[in-house]
Amino acid sequence: MTNVFDRLTGQAVVADELRGAAWAARGVSARLDAGVVGAVATSTGSAPRMFDGADGATFGHPASDGDDEVFSGLSRAAMTHAWLFTGPPGSGRSVAATCFAAALQCQSDDEVGCGQCRACVTVMAQTHADVRHVVPQGLSLSVLEARDVVQAAARRPGTGRWQIVIIEDADRLTEQAANALLKAVEEPPSRTVFLLCAPSVDPEDISVTLRSRCRHIALTTPSVADIERVLVDRDGIEPDRAAWAAAVCGGHIGRAKRLATDDAARAQREQALGLARAATRDSTAYAAAEALVKSADDAAKALSAQLDEAETEEMKTALGAGGTGKGTARPPRGTAGALKELEKRQKSRATRVLRDVLDRALVDLAALFRDALVVSMGARVTPMHPDKADDITVPMAGYASPEQLLRCVEAVLECRTALDVNVKPKFAVDAMVARIGMAMRREG
Repeated sequence: MTNVFDRLTGQAVVADELRGAAWAARGVSARLDAGVVGAVATSTGSAPRMFDGADGATFGHPASDGDDEVFSGLSRAAMTHAWLFTGPPGSGRSVAATCFAAALQCQSDDEVGCGQCRACVTVMAQTHADVRHVVPQGLSLSVLEARDVVQAAARRPGTGRWQIVIIEDADRLTEQAANALLKAVEEPPSRTVFLLCAPSVDPEDISVTLRSRCRHIALTTPSVADIERVLVDRDGIEPDRAAWAAAVCGGHIGRAKRLATDDAARAQREQALGLARAATRDSTAYAAAEALVKSADDAAKALSAQLDEAETEEMKTALGAGGTGKGTARPPRGTAGALKELEKRQKSRATRVLRDVLDRALVDLAALFRDALVVSMGARVTPMHPDKADDITVPMAGYASPEQLLRCVEAVLECRTALDVNVKPKFAVDAMVARIGMAMRREG
């Protein structure tokens, strides 16, 4: 790898914008080091503000007209203190945020995000002391966790130019957590930059007020050719397998790699797509639904078990387990409470993992019905599952009317909604196959 922005697949426009902002940020850092912003703060008697305006209209908040020349020549598209990265799953929101953080901290004199200096290497490895990654493990990001983030953001950087906070899946912020974060985003410390990641700017994904304080970076779904090239060049996957995975992954780079390399991932996809045919017969519908839920549950448990075991052992070691000598036979006071709190977090994470695995299967299923609807309507649109055209898509389009196929898509989307509001997976999927079965019955 050369420059860190080379990791952004199919996002050339975004990379150029972030690169320009990182260069501009160096100018701001130099002014802060020289005390220019501090001089403004002294004249006003208030805390310095490095940035002003949600879209980065200026870098500072001058005390008088005489201070304007300090910030002259800084473009509207240069830099701001809070950013919101949006894009569909797999587009690389968190990767873009991490690359931007590396460019902001980069120590190279000739480029930003060189990928070779210590700052770039540690940021990309998520070990940089001044770059904090916040990844919600459970169903949501609580207000207590948000307050911890705000407290960490208030610190001055130790080794880098900036104190950077990256919040992945910011759509999981609770209302109270978003409000706690909003205060820090509205009045940030002079050396702090917030990078938020969310699926979209829809109010269901990010609060309107919080979004209005951030500069928006919209990522797009990478093309099939871009994904195929990454799989071959970066991951060394055989070209034919890479081409297939890129075509059926739905634009999700990480999933394309899993499909190309993991037999279990391919089996789960086949099982999800097989539900379309199974749901049309009462004798197979509910058995197929139960098998899909069980498969998702098994996959989620396997993934959670690996994470849980390492966390539990680390917690027990931190609390004194395994030690020798006087006083080590009895666990210290508060141990039981700490382990119980850890188990609570792990249970919430397991639920989230199960939903994510099952949701991926439902997205595949909805895309299959969509492909059949496209064929039925005679539209020229790239299919989401091109490998299933002869086996499922075309026969389904000949069997069912566009109205029936649309009702099937709606049934799958209603199932996804039900899972989001805590309906048990078995009940939600059973209801979905019942609706699909009713929708696919021949009229008359």
